[in-house]
Order: sequence, then C-alpha cells, then structure tokens
Amino acid sequence: MQGIIGLIIEIIAGVIGGNAAGAGAKNANLGTAGNSIVGGIGGLVLGQILGALGIGEPGMPPAEGVAPAGTGFDIGTLIAQLIGGGAGGAVLTLIVGLIRNMMSK
Repeated sequence: MQGIIGLIIEIIAGVIGGNAAGAGAKNANLGTAGNSIVGGIGGLVLGQILGALGIGEPGMPPAEGVAPAGTGFDIGTLIAQLIGGGAGGAVLTLIVGLIRNMMSK
C-alpha cells in the first residue's frame, strides 16, 4: 500500500509494538504515552527503510488473471508493513528505554 495509508499502518503497528515492548521489558518502559510516541516513530522509520530496500512495497507486475495494479491492495505489502512497523516500534522503544535508564543512574 502506498501513500498515506501505508504510513498510517506503519505508525499504528509501531505504537502497538512499542507498547508491547514496554509492557514486556519493565526496565525499558517509558509509560504509555512515551511507548506510543517512540514506537510510532520507530515503526515509521523501519517501515520506510524496508520500503526503500524493496520489502513491503508493491513492485512486481501482476500475473495473468490477478487484479490489476490500480486496486491498491496487496496482502504481502500489508503483512510486511505490519511486521516492519511493529518490530521497529519495539526495537526503538527498548533502545530509548535502556538509554534513559542508563542515564538516570
């Protein structure tokens, strides 16, 4: 999915991943708002990196008998954006949370 819908999917997946990481790793928890903000940013960043690498972006021509390219829905792209966004949100939340804990000591 291209455009704003793809960005929204990546941000929402990042928010979910960031809150899951914060709940799972109590020493890296930034609170609900912090986990959501950092997770959304992480999801967006990793989703864009994966898209630049060609992962999660539609690019192959459709096979014969498949929906034309203008339909805008590709399940592979959706799954890649969800996984990339969630992973990016979780990883960035853990990194920021651990850095925050190390600096507060």
